[in-house]
Amino acid sequence: MIANHDPKAIDRIAVGVLGLLAVVAALTFRDYGLGWDDYTHSQYAELLLSFYTSGFKDQRAFSFINLYYYGGGFDVAALLLSGSPAATPAQVKRAASIAFALAFAGGIFLVWAGGWPILAIGLASLAAGWAYSGGPRPLSHTAFGEVFVLAFFGVAASAGSHYLQSAAWAPSAVVLGLALGLQAAAVLLVNNVRDLEADRLAGRRTLAAALGLARSRGLYAVLMLAPFALVAWLAWQLGAAIVLLASLPALAWCVVLALGFAKLPPGAQMNRQLARTAQAQVLLGALLSAAMLV
Repeated sequence: MIANHDPKAIDRIAVGVLGLLAVVAALTFRDYGLGWDDYTHSQYAELLLSFYTSGFKDQRAFSFINLYYYGGGFDVAALLLSGSPAATPAQVKRAASIAFALAFAGGIFLVWAGGWPILAIGLASLAAGWAYSGGPRPLSHTAFGEVFVLAFFGVAASAGSHYLQSAAWAPSAVVLGLALGLQAAAVLLVNNVRDLEADRLAGRRTLAAALGLARSRGLYAVLMLAPFALVAWLAWQLGAAIVLLASLPALAWCVVLALGFAKLPPGAQMNRQLARTAQAQVLLGALLSAAMLV
């Protein structure tokens, strides 16, 4: 069991891995992390349309650089599985199923180490991943997308990781997960505000569409700034003022982002705001990790 090993050594390894991932995410988000959003997908759709209208002669959609920028690696998997430039919906579905199966297989060791709580989190995460984009009513088309991001990118990830290393649940891990999950939800909110009109025309009632532009701007400020109240509580609980002090640079950046978002009109100009929101979340996580090592 992982819990039987030296906790400090495991903590150092975990923080090191998270720090490395944070650096990679911060450096590549602008070019790579935007590949999952609807606006970029519309650009890639133009390349795919050109592929078909040119009689399959225009192969730009399947060049390495375009697969990197727009496909996020999933198109590469689909191409390898299909063995041809054009994959059918059934083939793409099979590729997605294989990806889910690999994720399940990778979680077997974690379940062995953490037991049934990790199994429950893993199965719920797989189900949420399918429900977000699949099924007759994908969650990404509803007002619940941000809630699921908060639950799985925040609370489940933080509390589950803590449980794996300590074999115990801790309120502080849940609070930390809420703090980071709120800003993860803010990333999705920016994405949906940017695509507000397109989503309305397509019949997708996202949270931004349900709230409207003015209230969505207010919610963004809450999602970006509320985490610092949670960080203050966490610092008080741990008796570690350095945790709060370390978060202040991220707080200053989030105030600037919230003020800027209040004046920014929807559209492609929000792409930079989207990237900066994600970078702010990475910064907060990195600062808190560093503070907890001191």
